[in-house]
Amino acid sequence: MGRQWREALVLGALLSLGAAGAAWSSGGGGGGGGDMPSMSAPSYDPAAEYVKAIQALNDKKYKDAERALTHVVDAAPKNAEAWRLLGVANAGQNDLKGARRAYEKAAKLEPDSIEAHRGLGAALGGLKDPKAQGELDWLKARAAACGTCGEAQALEAAVKAVESAMAGSAVAASGSLLFAGPAAGDRAYVAAVSLINEHRYDEALASLAAAREALGPHPDILTYQGYTWRKKGQFDRAETYYRQALAIAPRHRGATEYYGELKVERGDLAGARVMLARLDRICAYGCAEAEELRRWVDAGREP
Repeated sequence: MGRQWREALVLGALLSLGAAGAAWSSGGGGGGGGDMPSMSAPSYDPAAEYVKAIQALNDKKYKDAERALTHVVDAAPKNAEAWRLLGVANAGQNDLKGARRAYEKAAKLEPDSIEAHRGLGAALGGLKDPKAQGELDWLKARAAACGTCGEAQALEAAVKAVESAMAGSAVAASGSLLFAGPAAGDRAYVAAVSLINEHRYDEALASLAAAREALGPHPDILTYQGYTWRKKGQFDRAETYYRQALAIAPRHRGATEYYGELKVERGDLAGARVMLARLDRICAYGCAEAEELRRWVDAGREP
């Protein structure tokens, strides 16, 4: 029985129950028994701290947001959303140097992020740093290439924000007046799994990005981001998400299984066996994830 078929059954059961509090039998991609991502984090988890930060930002409690987001980036240093929102929190306190550092990290991790370049350009403009012009040029070039694409409005607002900061106006904390909370993240997550099951991978990635923006570095979301990039044939990118998920939740069954499958696809059977041995330790009495990966390892190729 294929992994995707089982996931489709899980999704169907969730939706047929009306969903909000229904059990997700193995977490995102076999995570181990949460409900929705916003409800299944451990007692101290970067995703939980991220949700606290979102609420603090919505309440304009920028110091509280900074504190929570510092916990997030300490635990998940490759989470671009957390660094970007840390920039928002710093800018909200008029700490433009701190904002610049945070936005630089966000832009490095996600070079195509409009909001990261907007925030960085505005912080640099507020500091009278000539590098602000480079960010403004990047945004203008992106806007010219975009034309009337779906990003046109965000790019226009970003260009105006950086120009205003360079002209000496106060630096806005963010382009958004309200940050999405856990319920929106859960909805985006459910939509993403449905899209994955329909092989609509680009749309799934957009939904997963929305879920991660609302919920932060939750291992279930990261696992599915890795899975989706893997299905698009971008193995290196997929691996970064699996590694992030396992750094946060080393016993995450779904990330362990999928990372093992990726290793099989790359011809790294020794590495896949390491992942299988880890699953055998996690699942003392056996689990579907271990059996699925064992099938891959035995076959030595994608079924």
